[in-house]
Amino acid sequence: MHVFHASWIVPIGQVPIRDGWVATDRGRVIALGKRREGIRHGVIGLASEGATETDLGSVAVLPALVNAHTHLELSWMRGALPTGGPFPDWIKIIIAMRRNGPSGGNYAIRSAVSNAIDECHECGTVLLGDIANTMMTVEPLVASRLHAVIFRELIGFKNGNPTALVDDAVRDLAAQPQSSNVRLTLAAHAPYSVSPLLFRAIKTALTRDPFARSSIHLAESVEELEFLESGGGPWRSLLDEIGAWDPTWVAPACNPAEYLDRIGFLDDRLLCVHGVHLGAAGLRCLARRGSTIVTCPRGNRLTGAGSPPIGAFYQAGLRVAVGTDSLASVPDLNVFSELAELRRLAPEIPAARLLENATVNGAHALGWETEFGTIEPGRSSALIAVTLPDGTTDVEEYLVSGIQPDQVSWIS
Repeated sequence: MHVFHASWIVPIGQVPIRDGWVATDRGRVIALGKRREGIRHGVIGLASEGATETDLGSVAVLPALVNAHTHLELSWMRGALPTGGPFPDWIKIIIAMRRNGPSGGNYAIRSAVSNAIDECHECGTVLLGDIANTMMTVEPLVASRLHAVIFRELIGFKNGNPTALVDDAVRDLAAQPQSSNVRLTLAAHAPYSVSPLLFRAIKTALTRDPFARSSIHLAESVEELEFLESGGGPWRSLLDEIGAWDPTWVAPACNPAEYLDRIGFLDDRLLCVHGVHLGAAGLRCLARRGSTIVTCPRGNRLTGAGSPPIGAFYQAGLRVAVGTDSLASVPDLNVFSELAELRRLAPEIPAARLLENATVNGAHALGWETEFGTIEPGRSSALIAVTLPDGTTDVEEYLVSGIQPDQVSWIS
């Protein structure tokens, strides 16, 4: 058993403990409390007599973070794309870059993925939701110190046999290395790139596993709303351009959330990523179905998608998680930087609620809620310490102010 003392323990789910301690043993949290309570007065019990104790000093100890949405496969594109233009134009550049690949081929992609995984760990992240198209991230994540849900993303707006496409993807997942720290599942890309029949085939496959999560990019751009309302706009033009348009498709003339609900894709295991342009009706629809909204505020701004309405997410009663998106859209994979952007966008939201986005809410959305996200007895002892300035009194507010990797260390 090891007992860590710190100026602050931030359990998430209960108020921070000033001048506190947390005890861990064999990868699990055993107990926590205030320094003058518990350890010297027998709350832990006789086992505390043989415990090793470490005083961490002026730090905040909190559960390691959850990055609920990223694209590790795109890490080789770091710093290569312009920012701020129309979102469909940004996507066209991504498509072209993926088609051509990096100069170093697959080696360059794998190297960038490995570096990105290391960066996530250095920034205090323990759990990822990773979108994959080539499955190139499976082996490095299995071998890493992180846990992950890898979403095998399916795209197909014009597809003659969606069931066969899904069956091939399921076989691909089964052929991957299996590990207790990585879970594999299916995801749909977006309403403008997946046909109704493919959505239903994915849903059918997901129902075979009652614990499987899924993901979709939803209402990321205003152009998506235009496409679903009228069948026109830049997404229609892009589908025509790449030969993927289905002339039998009929625009549903509704918001993206209602569209997914009509075809039976919304449920409480779905991560709806972005949601920048859902509007009040769309947000209420997600809340009724219990879906999680995963916000990536820095990426939304830098890709020209817009700024997510953080306050409206909470007003709708949604569970909110947070992701960094990819290194093609953001300068780093630091979840603390996303929290700082959330604080900028939503100064009215309590810092404690924002911290939940990056911990317990993300863990719940990804299906790891019994392991990660809070400091409480029985949970994983994946804990990080963040260096604090002397005299810090509002520790939660400080933690959403923009923590840098050199302030973060792992204690267990």
